[in-house]
Order: sequence, then C-alpha cells, then structure tokens
Amino acid sequence: METRYDRKTPFPQRLAEGLAVLGNYYFNLYLVQGEQASALIEVGVSGVVDLVIGQLDALGVKPTFLVVTHPHSDHTTGLAALRERFPGALVVTAEAAEEFIKHPKAATALVEEDAHMTAFLETHGMIPGRTSVTEPPSLANSLIAREGDKMDLGGLTLHFLEVSGHSPGQLVVHVPEIDCLIASDSVGFRFPGRDVFPIFLTNYADYVATLDRLEGLKPSILGIAHQGPVLGEDAVRQAFQEARQRSVELRSRIVNDPRPAEELAPEVFAEFYKDELTMYTEENIMTCTRLIIRRARE
Repeated sequence: METRYDRKTPFPQRLAEGLAVLGNYYFNLYLVQGEQASALIEVGVSGVVDLVIGQLDALGVKPTFLVVTHPHSDHTTGLAALRERFPGALVVTAEAAEEFIKHPKAATALVEEDAHMTAFLETHGMIPGRTSVTEPPSLANSLIAREGDKMDLGGLTLHFLEVSGHSPGQLVVHVPEIDCLIASDSVGFRFPGRDVFPIFLTNYADYVATLDRLEGLKPSILGIAHQGPVLGEDAVRQAFQEARQRSVELRSRIVNDPRPAEELAPEVFAEFYKDELTMYTEENIMTCTRLIIRRARE
C-alpha cells in the first residue's frame, strides 16, 4: 500500500541512506548526501525556502549543488534565497532552462505565480518566512547537465537524464545505488489516492515516452515535487500506470470531442482545478489546459 502524505506530515523525512525529502506537503525538495558532496534537487518557491533552509541547518548540511529540474515558477523561485544562504553552492540545470526564464512572458508569470503560492501557503497555515519574489531568478553561470552526465557525490551518483513532454529544459535525476528516481513533474500532478492531472504541456508523445522510459528504470523510490514521494516498487509501478492511463484517457477524450478548444477548455479546467492544484493561479491552469488540448490534437 502506498504511503500517503498530508499537510500534517512532518518534514524532513529520511527515505534511504543518504536521501531525505525536505520542504512540506505541497513542495518537496530532495537532499542527496554522499560521502564527499551533497545535492539539493528542486529549489522550491520563496514561500517554502526559509523552511528548507532551517531544515538544512538542522541537519548540518550546506549543499554542494542546487539542481533546478525545470524552469517553471514552482521549481525556481526559491533559488535566489538558497544561493544567498549557500553562496558556495553550484547551480545545475538544463541548457534550455535559462532561455525559458528570460522570456518576458515567462518572467512576469514567475513573479505572479510566486505571489499566489505565497498566499496559498498562508491560507493553509504554512506561514512563509519572506515576501514573494519581485523578479525572476537568474540561472546565469549554472553548470549545464546533459543526457548521460554523472556526478559522483561519494558512494552515491547522480545520473542526469534529459526528458521532454512537460517542460523545456527538463531534468530527471536517477540515483541507482539507492534505486531512487527524482522525477519532478514527469508523472503529472498527483492528487494522492484520488486523481492525476496529466501535464503534457510541450508534447503528448514525448510525455508518454518519458513515462515509459522512467518506469523502465524500476525505481523503488519515486521523488516527485508535490504531495510527497512514492515509496516501494509496487506503489511506484502503480503511479506510472495511473499517470499513463490518465494521460491516454484525457487525450482520447479531447481528440474525440468535436468542440473547439475554447469551448472544451473550461470543462477540462473545472475537472482538475481543485484541492492542491489551487496552489496555482486560475490563469496558469487555464493556460495549461489550453496547451494540453493543443498537444492532444497535434
């Protein structure tokens, strides 16, 4: 049976030797500690970053690397504060991530989304330690991770995979020594035990191919970015199956609906914009919904 997390779950949680999940229920960051170096995979949002800094301080860890998995707002806006607190840490990202963040529309959306997520955390009793960001983060002078690159932390190795389907500049990190796959949003936005929001924002076929590829690694720990990791081979396998099935179902429904996108989008939006997904603005999720419809019909 899958371990379920909720808002009352205490973080950090130790998942394996050298692996812990930090943050809170809504925003999950993964600390991989080797004998010689450590990496924080995911950098969160401004509203959770002071909590994470406190967790790192309590663990006595100063990360050697800060890994940005992809350039969406909920995966980047905590970066500036982490760089300030840990100035010696090196930022690792994919090549396309910086270009995405520099786009004027993306930059504006990053700031607006961060403010909304800050307010969301406040209303759910998780008081941020700082105000939301006023400008997008910088990925300048980052180390660029490419497909097949490896980083030896001392006993634990980060294997970087470049994947696609959800976002430009999208990285997944495999840590084979502990059968861990830190997949960020590659398996969709999960409502634990209830539903999955498929988020094939850049390409449907690539999104499903990524699911197939990642499942083929047969991890026993699946580190996702929201609502807690998935633990155990059976639970991880089920998570991939649910993500794939929901993606196929949604695409089929869209393809077989003759209505124009602008008529269909509000219906799909209303189905998914609920519960945890309201951490994002309505405008953001409506934009995602329109993209999903477009990708389904390509």
